[in-house]
Amino acid sequence: MNKPKGTMDQLPREVIKWRHVEEKFREICHRYGFDEIRTPTFEFTSLFKRGVGETTDIVQKEMFTVISDANLRKYHEGKFDLDKRGFTLKPEGTAPVVRSFVENKLYADAQPTKLFYITPCFRNENPQAGRLREFHQVGIETLSAMNPATDAEIIALAKNYFEELGLRDLTIKINSVGCKSCRPVYHEKLKTFLEPRLDQLCETCQGRFHTNPLRILDCKVPTCQAAVKDAPRLIDHLCEDCQTHFSGLKDALDAFGIPFVVDSRIVRGLDYYTKTAFEIISENIGAQATVCGGGRYDGLVEEVGGPETPGVGFGLGIERLILTLEAEGVAFPDPEPTQVFIVVLGEAAKLTGLGILKALRDAGIKSDFDHLERSLKAQMRYADKLSAAYTLILGEEELKSREVTVKHMASSTQESVKIDEIPDYILAHLGGRR
Repeated sequence: MNKPKGTMDQLPREVIKWRHVEEKFREICHRYGFDEIRTPTFEFTSLFKRGVGETTDIVQKEMFTVISDANLRKYHEGKFDLDKRGFTLKPEGTAPVVRSFVENKLYADAQPTKLFYITPCFRNENPQAGRLREFHQVGIETLSAMNPATDAEIIALAKNYFEELGLRDLTIKINSVGCKSCRPVYHEKLKTFLEPRLDQLCETCQGRFHTNPLRILDCKVPTCQAAVKDAPRLIDHLCEDCQTHFSGLKDALDAFGIPFVVDSRIVRGLDYYTKTAFEIISENIGAQATVCGGGRYDGLVEEVGGPETPGVGFGLGIERLILTLEAEGVAFPDPEPTQVFIVVLGEAAKLTGLGILKALRDAGIKSDFDHLERSLKAQMRYADKLSAAYTLILGEEELKSREVTVKHMASSTQESVKIDEIPDYILAHLGGRR
C-alpha cells in the first residue's frame, strides 16, 4: 500500500525541519502582535467560489470537493446543489480566516484584527517540486486597516522571517492591481491590446480574455509572455486613490529599510486581490521561484457576508520554503539526543530501573531504557547510537548497594551514585538543578 500521489510522509528527521520553521514563524508573528487562528480543514464550497473567484485555476481545476454517498445520489437526481451545499478541502488559508472573522463577529473587537495560521491545504494539481496535492501553508492576515504602512508591515514580517531562518538572496517585487474603480477601465485597455493577439495565447488565457484578462499577464506559457510583452501597465492607469496608496507603500518600505522592485506583471492568482500585490522571489529551486506571495483584499470580507472591511496578508508553502532552505545550504537544528539511557540486567533491575526512569522524566530529562531485553554489550551499543550523554548501569550488585553506575559517554569515565540522588546528579551535570 502506497501513499496517494501528491502527498508526503513527514518522517522524524524531516519533522525536525518542519518544527523549526513553524516555531520560528510563531515567534515572529508573536513579536509583530499577531494571534494564532485555526479554521476547519473543509468549508462550504460556496466560500471558495465567492471568495477565491470563479475564474481562478483553483476553483476551475484544482479543488477537492467532498460529497457523501447519500448526497451523491441526490446530486445525480438534481436534488443537491453541490456549489452551495458541498464541502471543499480548503485550497488556501485566507478565505477561511475571513469567514471566521465575519461569523464570529471579530470586527466588533478592538481593531485591527491581526491573525496568523499554520494549516494543511489541498489542490488537485500536477505534483512537482515544492507543489503537492496536500501541502501546508503559513500566513498572516490584518483586517480593518487601510494604511499602506500595514501592507509594508506584512512584507517586513515575511522578510524578517526569512532572514532569521537564514535566507539571504531574496528579491521583493511589488505591484498595484488597482481597485473596482480603475481596474475595469484597465481591463478594456488590456483587451483592446490583446484582441489582435488572441491566437498567440494558450487555451486557458483565451478563456481568461473574457473573464479575467489581468490573469493573462501572469501566465508562464512562453507564447503568452511574448504576446503581453508590450501590454499597457496597470500601474500607469491607477485611480488617484490607488496611486496614493501605492506611493505610501513604497515610502513605508523605504522607512522599514526594505529594498524592492516594482514589477507590473505581478497580479497574483486569486480574484480577491486589490491594490497591493507582492511576491518574494528565490532563484534556488528552479522554475518555482516564488517563496511567498500576498497583498490586499479590500472587498473579500463583504464578499463573504461581512461589513465593508479592508484586509491584507500573505501565504507561503512550508514544503517550498524547506526546499529553498536546503538549496541554500541553511543548517537545521540537530535532533535532541537522549540524555540518559538506562541499562538493566535482570528482572529486578528492570523494575527498579523503571522507577529511576520515571524520576528522570519527571525532572524533565530525556530518558529511555532497553525495550528489547538485549545483552549488556548490545544495550551499550544502542546507547551509543542514541548519542546518550549518560548511561546508567543497573544490575545485581547495584541493587544490593542501592547505587547506580553512571557512565559519562563522552569521556568513558564512570562513578557510583545513590539511586535517589540520580535526577539531581544528572541535572547538575547537564547544567541545571531542580
